[in-house]
Amino acid sequence: MKTLSPRPVPVADPATEIRVVEQAASICTGLAPSWLRPLVVERSIVVVDAALIVVSGFGCSVGYHAITGGTLGKADVYAAASLLVAINFILLTIVQQGYRLKNITNLPRTFRMTLTTWTFLFGALLAIAFTMKVSDEFSRATTISFYLVGLATLLAWKAVAARWTAHALLTGAFANGRALLIAEFGLATSSNAVEDLGQHGYRLMRVMEIPAKELASPLLLSLLAPRFEELINYAREHRIEHVFLLINWSRQHAIDSILDALKILPVPVHLVPDPITARFLRYPLVGTGNTFTAELRRAPLTWRERALKRSLDLAGASLALFVFAPVMLVTALLIKLTSPGPVLFRQTRHGFGGRAFKIFKFRTMRVLEDGATIMQAQKNDPRVTPIGKWLRKTSIDELPQLLNVLKGDMSLVGPRPHAAAHNTEYEQIIGNYAFRHHVKPGITGWAQVNGYRGETRTLELMQKRVEHDLWYINNWSLWLDLRILITTAFKTFSLSEVY
Repeated sequence: MKTLSPRPVPVADPATEIRVVEQAASICTGLAPSWLRPLVVERSIVVVDAALIVVSGFGCSVGYHAITGGTLGKADVYAAASLLVAINFILLTIVQQGYRLKNITNLPRTFRMTLTTWTFLFGALLAIAFTMKVSDEFSRATTISFYLVGLATLLAWKAVAARWTAHALLTGAFANGRALLIAEFGLATSSNAVEDLGQHGYRLMRVMEIPAKELASPLLLSLLAPRFEELINYAREHRIEHVFLLINWSRQHAIDSILDALKILPVPVHLVPDPITARFLRYPLVGTGNTFTAELRRAPLTWRERALKRSLDLAGASLALFVFAPVMLVTALLIKLTSPGPVLFRQTRHGFGGRAFKIFKFRTMRVLEDGATIMQAQKNDPRVTPIGKWLRKTSIDELPQLLNVLKGDMSLVGPRPHAAAHNTEYEQIIGNYAFRHHVKPGITGWAQVNGYRGETRTLELMQKRVEHDLWYINNWSLWLDLRILITTAFKTFSLSEVY
């Protein structure tokens, strides 16, 4: 597809320093059919989802019974059940805004949402069927095949839909709404607004840029009256549907004047955030009475999120202690037999909100440092005992921290807690370091599964670790915790070297 550069349109008075840009409407119209709008695409994906679920459920039922018994079985029951699953899946996805264009193109998020929603839905419906004593109506083989085939079909379809939608957004295929943009000189090129509007349903027929000195003038309307009259005539002639204003929000007089000039046009006028305002509006908007505020820094976790995370911690730590109890017992005996000193090493660390606590680890060194000066463990560190080197290599020395998790000082997943002495040092030289304390520290974390483990020889390595920790805090989800735990298990079994 050939993209045309904007073609300047001559203006009556060059001294006004207004640059008007007109795009060839006939060429732009050829970008996509007139019916191809975001809402149509979103609803089409809903319909396809529903159809695939119903076909998968009905097909698994008919196929299984035809193979095993030569009959169609209870086809009507499975058709009704498939329709019920489809309706509930779509409703749950809508609640999670899974059919918004920006979320459709986010394939990792879409896959996670589809997997969790599909699994939760099957679990809930099976529990209801069991409670109501109607589970005998459904064959176990058919139900399992419906779950697997339906999930695989949905994931394959989601991948296709994401790729097609991303390509359509990139090429401006949804740009069918005719629009005008009135912008402060320079903002149209420095802001992403123009590209974003073009991708998400608006075809900018004209862009009129006004110099800052004209916008600051109290006589703005009289100075630009001919230009606005020309623009209004253009809007009528080309059936413009929207007008966008990209002007610094501090120019209240200019915005009011332009609104006054455009009041004769029966079209909506949108005020686009300027670059400074847009930076803050990216944060969630929170209602506080009649006032809306941008939440520049979210609370560490909501009480629901804390409850979910704590439930995972209690269940996971209890299970891990049960599974690894023999390993921990043997480890304790080996430590006691091979070197003098206690089995467990306790050291002061900082946890949630910067509160101090004592972390538990199997002792791997001949020293028990805990104070204002602590030396990090290094490669070939002479302080490490022979058994301690193996414990560090396999991460078995971290297992006693499961007790910290049960006590509530730590979580299974979170930023790794550093010794109090190192904590104080890094807080002074790394600006965002203190934000790590917005969640409980963890036995493993996002930084660790991405390679930032063990000794941090340089400040840059510690900064990278902090960046990953902050990303984890800002993007926390139960699914992310499970993903980190699974990845940690695989990395641990590979016996990667850690000092």
